[in-house]
Amino acid sequence: MNQDTQHLHFVTGRLAERAVRDIVASVADEFRFEYSISVLPITVAALMTPKWLLRHLQIPDRADRIVLPGYLHDGLELIRQSLGQHVECGPRDIRDLPTFFGGKRLRDAGYGKHSLEIIAEINHAGRLTSQELIETAQRLLRDGADVIDVGCTPGYQWNDVGDAVKRLVNHQVRVSIDSFDSWEVSQACSAGAELVLSVNSSNRAAALDWNTPVVLIPDVPGEEKKFHENIDFFLQSGLSVRLDPILEPLGCGFTSSLLRYAACRKEYPDAHIMMGIGNITELTDVDSAGINTLLIGICQELGIQSLLTTQVINWARSSVRECDLARRLMHFAITQRIPPKHLEPQLVMLRDTKIKEFPREVLSNLAENIRDNNIRLANCEGNIHAISAKVHVEDADPFVAMEQLLASSVGESINVEHAFYLGFEMCKALTANTLGKHYEQDQPLDWGFLTQSEPHHRLTRRREKGEKGE
Repeated sequence: MNQDTQHLHFVTGRLAERAVRDIVASVADEFRFEYSISVLPITVAALMTPKWLLRHLQIPDRADRIVLPGYLHDGLELIRQSLGQHVECGPRDIRDLPTFFGGKRLRDAGYGKHSLEIIAEINHAGRLTSQELIETAQRLLRDGADVIDVGCTPGYQWNDVGDAVKRLVNHQVRVSIDSFDSWEVSQACSAGAELVLSVNSSNRAAALDWNTPVVLIPDVPGEEKKFHENIDFFLQSGLSVRLDPILEPLGCGFTSSLLRYAACRKEYPDAHIMMGIGNITELTDVDSAGINTLLIGICQELGIQSLLTTQVINWARSSVRECDLARRLMHFAITQRIPPKHLEPQLVMLRDTKIKEFPREVLSNLAENIRDNNIRLANCEGNIHAISAKVHVEDADPFVAMEQLLASSVGESINVEHAFYLGFEMCKALTANTLGKHYEQDQPLDWGFLTQSEPHHRLTRRREKGEKGE
């Protein structure tokens, strides 16, 4: 053996032995390391505890690194106190082992920077109480917003707008005011608003008195002559201005309006341009994440510096968080000149990046070799599989699979508590099959940044009943 070649010692349970040996052999050949494997006297590696592991594990003297199952991560420090710092946890799923040895992902090298400012609008802000307004603003800031746009209600003058803006500013919130009512805008600017949305020829004269940067929009989208006259007006006045040619909804001039942004950037190469994307996300019957990502990619390519978004309609309820992730993704992709692929898994929500399923023959082999009555669930070829000792049932319909399971040799051991657990897990498995997601028993489905953690109900149940994995 080459003196510089590391020797890695892997630890697994009996059921995963075959898969571990095959995959470790492949990975060792690719990444050039020597290895050995301990198969401990336990059926499922996930049932190991740190104390149990330390009683059973024997490490060869030649081992430079010890790779434990990923489920032991929470007890890793306790294990290291006995075995040393050369112990680490691999992935929970052995099929992810190649990624474990792939070094840093491309996205780790400088990923996360961005150049696009997010302005998040609170619609009809005057209808909220003071506390509701502050809490809403702070939530949007946590989601990634840089500026909170206080949206007023057309036709209704908000007498307390100045007080509301002042309270937000006192809570370290950067505020823009969204109104064509000159009095409301004046009050907001005096209270600390740092940007006015929006201005055209109808209120451009009043804007000179506010001493606050403004967003300039066309009087009518597409009428370029008047828009350029207003641009010249503000350039001559010395007032800071952002340009927004107005993005129109799909089916109502979207493509033409997109071209106007490109033309605006070409004609005014040094101008600060803003794009309001709510006309697309709020007015299109589709989940907003993909639209937000695409539009932010366009903004990045055109050098647009800020965007205005809102999250009123339910399918766009997480738009601010989506925009925050998308601006980092697109900044990296465009500055590095690479496609925005395999960089931001948190934006892949409806379907998974990859589905990992054990082949049918592996599941059948598992059923033949299991010696206990614990029930394992898996998805394969569109069906939900339930596996126990000498039992292997499957069906696309979880109700049918459950009927088969109850009629099998393990049916009598399924009590009410266990049946509820199996129903909960089968519901997740059905959802995964329906949408094209990866299902793993006792793990939450992956919904990107919306994923919520779940406790391991099956393992908790075993501990409560005093069951052992040995």
